[in-house]
Parts: sequence; C-alpha cells; structure tokens
Amino acid sequence: MSLLSRHHRLAVGALALATFAISCSSAAASTSATGKVLWTPSTKTGPSSFLGIQCASPSSFGVVKDPVKGNVWKALQAANQERCETVGPDLKQGDTFYLGWSSKVDVQDDQSRYVFQLKCSPSEGTANHPIEIDIANGRVRLQEWDTEHNAHPLWTAPVKNAEWHAYALKIHLGRTDGTIDFWFDGKKQTFSTGSGTFKGTTWDGDRNYLKWGSYHQNQGDATNTFTSPVMATTLETATAGS
Repeated sequence: MSLLSRHHRLAVGALALATFAISCSSAAASTSATGKVLWTPSTKTGPSSFLGIQCASPSSFGVVKDPVKGNVWKALQAANQERCETVGPDLKQGDTFYLGWSSKVDVQDDQSRYVFQLKCSPSEGTANHPIEIDIANGRVRLQEWDTEHNAHPLWTAPVKNAEWHAYALKIHLGRTDGTIDFWFDGKKQTFSTGSGTFKGTTWDGDRNYLKWGSYHQNQGDATNTFTSPVMATTLETATAGS
C-alpha cells in the first residue's frame, strides 16, 4: 500500500469518526431538549379523560369541532348555574411543571368567570385557589391568592368574546416559596411586580389539582371552549398542540 493511499484511508476514517461524533452529539442534544408529557386529556376518549366533570348537566360539557382548532372541549355554564368545570390531575407539593392550552371564552354579561384554577382543598382556611385566570368585561387577568386568601393581581390584558388565545404557565408548587411564569399568545409576560417570575403561594391545604371551564354564578351564560391542556416537563412540549 502506498503512503498516499494510507493517508487517504486515515483521513476518511477520521472524517467518519468526526461525523459520527457530531451525529451523536446532535442526537443527545435533541433527546435532552425533548420534554415528557405528564398528563393530557384525549378528545377521542371523551370526558372520562378528566378526573371529574362538575357541570349541572352532562350535556353541558363535551367535544365539539372548531373550524380553527379541530376537536376541542366546550364547557357551557348556563345562566344562574354555579359552574361547569373539568377536574385535572392531583398535584404534588414541590413539583415543577409546564401547562399549555388555548381557549376562547364567551361571557354573556359583565361579571367575572374563572376559566382556569389551580385549586386546593379544603376551600376554607386556605388560599382556596392559589392561581386562577379570570375573564370579565373585555379583560383577562392572572391572580395569585396567598395562604390568607388575599388576591394578588399579577397581570391583565384586553380580550374580546369568542376569540382564541394561547396560555402557558410554569409552576413550582410551594406554600410560600412557589413560583409562577406566564406566557400569553406565545410571549413571556412581565408581572405587575416588574419581574417575569412571581414567588408566593402555589400550594395549600391537603390536596391540589387543576380545573378548566367556567366558574362564578351569574345571570348570563358563559362558554369556555379550549384545546386539550398539556402538562409537561418543558414549555415546548406543553405548548406544541395549542
């Protein structure tokens, strides 16, 4: 074998090893960047995907076909009914996770409706709903409630009835050292505190869990139509379907 041929073979081998190393590095980066879905309901399975449904009538909640989003969930809180909400998974104190979903809300009066709650039990003597998103009279608002059940309005924006908006949260669960980060329509939001991360109460009581729908009895109908919420280990995975 000539010296030139040997050099050529060594160069080819080195290039192959370098290419393999780069491929492995890229694959590792891709794997590490891929999040894990922790929970999501299925419109194919139907309402049984949720831990529970809290509506006055079974016909008030179900799957509908939306021209923009395809198969989605629709919760109808009829006038003078207290709520029409779904119950998501139970949570564990100390956990950190991302949530993502899209929603369009149609409220037929000027009174507030809770459209998302991180709920705790018992309701009395606790924060009750440490994190909630409510809509009223042309605005959407995110609030944190502390262990004394005092509200801390963190963020608000104008919205219109029956228009789609995307929501995402990063939540660390803690009684006084919990944290919240929030994205609206794909953009990271700054809270009224001036920070992009709020520290406070995100856990209280004996049991904490998630709720989507419409809550607060009033004289007008309210409808919350939303995509399947995704709880995941990364923001990208949580928002991929919303």
